[in-house]
Amino acid sequence: MIEEPQVAKEIQEICLRLLARREHSQQELLNKLALRGFDRDDAQPVIDELAEQGWQDDLRYAENYARFRIQKGYGPIRVGYELKQNGIAVFDLEGVVQEEAGSWMALLEQVYSKKYTDDAVLARNEWAKRSRFLLHRGFSGAMISALFDQLNIRFL
Repeated sequence: MIEEPQVAKEIQEICLRLLARREHSQQELLNKLALRGFDRDDAQPVIDELAEQGWQDDLRYAENYARFRIQKGYGPIRVGYELKQNGIAVFDLEGVVQEEAGSWMALLEQVYSKKYTDDAVLARNEWAKRSRFLLHRGFSGAMISALFDQLNIRFL
């Protein structure tokens, strides 16, 4: 019995230390605590209490994370996937991308222009290389095709 409040206090201290550095989702906190040997059943009530007090907020985490990844030039597929991996299932990415870049297509064009020159005609392997880069960044094939059409990029 004496051990439970001590464990909860230790969990809370670790969580606060982590949250002081940067935002974390509840899933991230649970995973980090599990790596340190804490039981998820012991950790969840403490994390819920921190959320009630405003120390932890999944929505705030998702907004910060999405904003950071969009600024780094990642697309909707990749950012959405990473948020799901961190325990954020439902989130409005469109609102964040509107604030940061205007639209996903504007971000895609920005990422492409930063890396590549304006070549109107590309060899097939260069076209494929550029497409793979953008796919890896998390943009859909349809978005990439639309960008190449918009920039009048053709391949031999």
